[in-house]
Amino acid sequence: MLCIKATKRICLYIGVLLAGVVPAAAQVYSLDSCRNMAIRTNKGLKMADHAIEGAGYARKAAYAAYLPGIDFTGMYMYNQNKIQLLGEDAKLPTMKFNPATGKYDYNILVNPATGQPVTDPKTGSVIPTEVAVIPKEAMSYDVHNVFGGAVTLTQPVYMGGALRAMNEITKYAEEMARSSRNAAVQELVYAVDEAYWTVVSLENKRKLAVSFVNLVDTLRHNVDEMVRVGVATKSDALKVQVRYNEAELALTKVDNGLSLSRMALAQLCGLPIDTQMMPEDVGLYQESKKPRAMNIDMEEVYASRQDLETMRHGIKLSEQNARLSKAAMLPKVAIVGMYAFSNPNVIDGFEKRFGGGFSVGATVTVPLWHWGLNYNKYRVAKSQTKVQELLLADAEDKVELQVKQARFRYEEAFKTYDMTVVNETNADENLRQAQLGFHEGVLTTEDVIAAQTAWLSAHSEKIDAEIGIALCRVYLAKVLGNLEY
Repeated sequence: MLCIKATKRICLYIGVLLAGVVPAAAQVYSLDSCRNMAIRTNKGLKMADHAIEGAGYARKAAYAAYLPGIDFTGMYMYNQNKIQLLGEDAKLPTMKFNPATGKYDYNILVNPATGQPVTDPKTGSVIPTEVAVIPKEAMSYDVHNVFGGAVTLTQPVYMGGALRAMNEITKYAEEMARSSRNAAVQELVYAVDEAYWTVVSLENKRKLAVSFVNLVDTLRHNVDEMVRVGVATKSDALKVQVRYNEAELALTKVDNGLSLSRMALAQLCGLPIDTQMMPEDVGLYQESKKPRAMNIDMEEVYASRQDLETMRHGIKLSEQNARLSKAAMLPKVAIVGMYAFSNPNVIDGFEKRFGGGFSVGATVTVPLWHWGLNYNKYRVAKSQTKVQELLLADAEDKVELQVKQARFRYEEAFKTYDMTVVNETNADENLRQAQLGFHEGVLTTEDVIAAQTAWLSAHSEKIDAEIGIALCRVYLAKVLGNLEY
């Protein structure tokens, strides 16, 4: 009769509890679907995608510098005054041919008495007998409204290696953006896996907590019956009641932790945080085989790690920056072609219509002396390259340590799992013996409570060990640089 009542109460308790914790709207998600949703919706990865896109545009822009540039310049100017080349009418002396000398002589006034040219007493200049007059108005030009323009073509010939260096810089910048994104994806995938397996762990710990509550509840009802018939004391009943309250409190904590872990997983997946996410792997990650022997080639690890790849691209980029600084000290040659036009134009007189013509030439710029400015910039770039190389070497040393630690943790996780399996079996048998001894009257409630506590601890540790295998496996793949997603 006692066992039937306890069984009914346990079934009722489990039904009410499960109905309150697992809503009907809960959806089941696999690990791969969680990864895909996180990668698809993560804002950091979207920014990385835009960075890659921008780096691609920068590379195209750098390549365009090899090609000739064509520019158009238009101009309009209003001038208040005209251009007047003469302040008054110009009087120019004339000349006539002298057959005796075979030369042209100026027509000047000669004194008949002396035969010498007559000079102006004020200026001291000779006085011409005939002059050619240029009116002031003939040398006045209307430039109130001036229109002009030019089409210019510039073709770089030699820029000291600057163009090639810029193309290499943009290429490595794009590759850096890609490797940085790949590294960010691996970090995100690991975070999703960690959150996913945390939910799985808490799902199973919740089942364990419910089982423990039912276990203690059964003991509580048995002790109450024993108190009623006088074979147990009120103190025994109070001890079991305290343990029952602790079990319910632990179940509440697990429920709260499960809700928070679901929120964290939903946030990583880009879903509303109130989404009821049910992991597909609620049966835990089962793995009891020993890990296979791993022969890790560190050179392959270095080549696979995306963060190290980013640093290698950074070194190459720094080298090209040094080449760019060096180009500032070398000559630069370019070919320039231009068609210029204006209105008014002075091509054939001064006409108020559009007119223009072509011009072709070359420019050469040779840096001579800048007080060491460009050379010191070059040395700064070379120093930065050395710094990047040392940072890469330091990072490789840290990666080697990280790989060894991850491998140790991975192997240790299997050893821990094997021990928890043995402990779980022993705890089950210990609890069974304690319950039998309690029913036979040779063990006390304290003995049963201790056995129940040991049973709870053993099962909880086995869950942690199973989850630990999954997390250690994905972490090892991450540090080896071969995390698949």
